[in-house]
Amino acid sequence: MPEGNEVHRYAKLHTATFAGKTICVESPNGRFPGAALLTGRKLKSVIAHGKHLAYDFGRDRKLHIHLGRFGDFIEGKMPFPEVKGVLRMRWSTATDWLELRGATDISVYSEAQWQAVEARLGPDPLAPQADPGPAIAYIRKANTPIAALLMDQTLFAGIGNIYRAELLYRARQDPFASGKDVPEKTLNALWRDAVTLMSGGMEDRRIVTTRAKDRPHPKGKAQPEEVHYVYRRHGQPCFVCGTTIQRKDLAGRTLYWCPTCQAPKPGSNKPKTGKETVDRRTSETNGRQTKGQQTKSRQTDR
Repeated sequence: MPEGNEVHRYAKLHTATFAGKTICVESPNGRFPGAALLTGRKLKSVIAHGKHLAYDFGRDRKLHIHLGRFGDFIEGKMPFPEVKGVLRMRWSTATDWLELRGATDISVYSEAQWQAVEARLGPDPLAPQADPGPAIAYIRKANTPIAALLMDQTLFAGIGNIYRAELLYRARQDPFASGKDVPEKTLNALWRDAVTLMSGGMEDRRIVTTRAKDRPHPKGKAQPEEVHYVYRRHGQPCFVCGTTIQRKDLAGRTLYWCPTCQAPKPGSNKPKTGKETVDRRTSETNGRQTKGQQTKSRQTDR
């Protein structure tokens, strides 16, 4: 699933290519009936919040897209390529085209519907002036494991499974510790690190979280197998201490961690790590709304 850095990258790219231009919007497979409401309109702007995109076509019409686990865009110069696969939406100008496949949600929203999506999302590390204060205050009272809380999009919008695992490792934080047992200083450091790492991931599609000094090959560009400390490195030795990286399902997602570098702090009350009871604040929904109603469904990131 694309994490917040990739969603913001798409917003930046699509703004540069299509904003201010009249767009021809089509649905080749017929599964996006809202295309008729947008075609022939000028795209005013593109907004990203966490893993949600909104394309503002004016007159109270915003195209809402949540890529989910399998959604992806392909862009290019005219003419169109041959249609391949299940093509849900295609749009074009005289010079450029865009294709979308596999998205969880693609709907035309009113301004009120989009505002409702933004209202339930937490601060986005890639949004200027975003304030993590309320989320941190909430976490400081929560019994839920910090690893589950970081994936809750109502707390922090845009952090997914890769960043969750890597941020906790870089902070040397036990992922199973209850939120209330994580020092405020550590939570603020996690936020600052998220801002730094996700900003870098927005410019470079590779998510690189390792520090050069910790890699087996510290000189030059990070090699593909050295870009992450723990994510999908289960069964391999930790770059820092040599302990075997572990993995475990936590709240329905696969968590990766180093038992030594992220050992529980002395005296901490470590919760059970089986099928955890998730905090009342669930992972972010895909934001699907029809006829003014919001239907919430869990949409976490792998």
